[in-house]
Amino acid sequence: MISIKEFSQIEYLRPDVDALQNQVGAQISRLESASCYAEARAAYLAAENAMAEAFTMGTVAQIRNSLDTGDAFYDGEMKYINLVKARLIPLEKRGADALLSSRFRPDFEAEFGKQLLSGFELKRKLQSEAVVPDRITEGELSMKYKKTAAGCKTEFMGETCNFYGLMKHMESTDREIRKSAFLEWAKLYEGISDKLDDLYDKLISVRIDMAEKLGLSDYIEMAYLSMGRTDYTRDDTAAFRSQVRAVIVPAVAKLRKLQAKRLGVDSLKYYDETLLFPEGNADPIGGKDVLVPAASGMYHEMSAETGDFFDFMCKYELFDLDTRPGKQLGGYCTALYKYKAPYIFSNFNGTAADVGVLTHEAGHAFAGYTAFRNQPTVRYLASTNEINEIESMAMEHFAYPWIGDFFGTEKAEKARYSHLFNALAVIPYVAAVDEFQHLVFEHPEMSAAGRRDTWKRLENEYMPWRDYDGVAFLEGGGFWMQKLHIFLHPFYYIDYALAQTCAFELYGMMKKNRQAAWASYMKLCRSGGSLSYFELLDFAGLRNPFLEGSVENAVSHVIEELSVSQRDLEV
Repeated sequence: MISIKEFSQIEYLRPDVDALQNQVGAQISRLESASCYAEARAAYLAAENAMAEAFTMGTVAQIRNSLDTGDAFYDGEMKYINLVKARLIPLEKRGADALLSSRFRPDFEAEFGKQLLSGFELKRKLQSEAVVPDRITEGELSMKYKKTAAGCKTEFMGETCNFYGLMKHMESTDREIRKSAFLEWAKLYEGISDKLDDLYDKLISVRIDMAEKLGLSDYIEMAYLSMGRTDYTRDDTAAFRSQVRAVIVPAVAKLRKLQAKRLGVDSLKYYDETLLFPEGNADPIGGKDVLVPAASGMYHEMSAETGDFFDFMCKYELFDLDTRPGKQLGGYCTALYKYKAPYIFSNFNGTAADVGVLTHEAGHAFAGYTAFRNQPTVRYLASTNEINEIESMAMEHFAYPWIGDFFGTEKAEKARYSHLFNALAVIPYVAAVDEFQHLVFEHPEMSAAGRRDTWKRLENEYMPWRDYDGVAFLEGGGFWMQKLHIFLHPFYYIDYALAQTCAFELYGMMKKNRQAAWASYMKLCRSGGSLSYFELLDFAGLRNPFLEGSVENAVSHVIEELSVSQRDLEV
């Protein structure tokens, strides 16, 4: 029986790092000296549970810090948590060594599968006391970035807006309002650009230092290892980006021209890109108080499993959705291991993105909720990001039959078109972000100006339709700064494109046999991280996105559907 309270009632207890080291260290000693597999297994799971409980408290602090980046208490706790994580590196390495060298290793593999040992082998390559100070520094720089971005606000049309607040106005049907909001948005980023350049310089430096201390070829290798990328290399990623340029970029360029025609503008500007229909985008019919009950109805109709999941999320208040000043930007789903509970964080702004949270982040949460109840070890509660994002993105497509519940029946078709269009249109941008990061870490001597030149070149290659209407900061390559992942989660972003390719494949399956598509999806959710990336794709009956032709196979039906929908909407 899981013991859990509403999130607001969970008592935060600062992890005692000395006590934790003693407790876990004792279990590692038991593992090292175990006389039988049962004893070794019990020691391993006891150590795992102790670490999971400590990390749960760390997650509670992290969530509350992101809810209010100005909260001095949780700001201090996050500094302490980053210190704890760094100090635990030697202990984690000792634990990995003990498991990998245990004479009961074959027994562990027989019960838990080879993925458990493979994961520890990867972690061992990244664990060294030499990088402890660097891990602390990286955490401090990441926190400084979050506070810098979250602190940005401006007065616009009588209200105080942060970046997310301005985005609502950037979808206005009034082109002058869109343009004004866009200019304010750009000014906010330009106003902190020097700080962001400096922070990124320092993040690059500390990450390169860590890779060197670990004896790795470069930080790219370290990042790939950190994300469990054992099935593919940077060359495979480059080949995937090549497919994106060949197949998706021309398709999106054509759709952008049709968008300009639909809007009645001679030249599509950046502030026009988010408006798909001249009479206005399909916005949700209400805020949190309307959308959460609609989501509840959808998930109860979708399946028994999703209904139980959403009841759990609501009962224990496992989400915070509204945007407000001082709240961290973006959205995420995280996990409270002790309580076998996901948590969803977001910034609602009155646009279709709000519904995206209740499907995308809820897809992550549902996968975690399911794995919690099907996997024997916390190590298997999630897979690599390439799989995790399939679970979230596919849920967005599974939600299509209920789209009218969120947007109203009369706007349902426009909402569906918008979602599918944006899911395809973002992929070139994602690929550009990925190539940008590869180039930055392949050429660490690159200056801030050099990064902007590099980004501008990649924009021309991946998004040839992009026109910033003479805004010098963005015309000069400053747009890269708005991507949080570049600062906080390096090399993560391409996973969205890889996953969307597979989600499109699942969507194609849905059109033919929804029951079979759901069965394939549930295989991924129940499996968690118990298999490798390629093994999970194969288990779920999905193609390897790196193979030549995979991208075209996955997106061709999407491009065709958008073309047909375009004609229907014009009629």
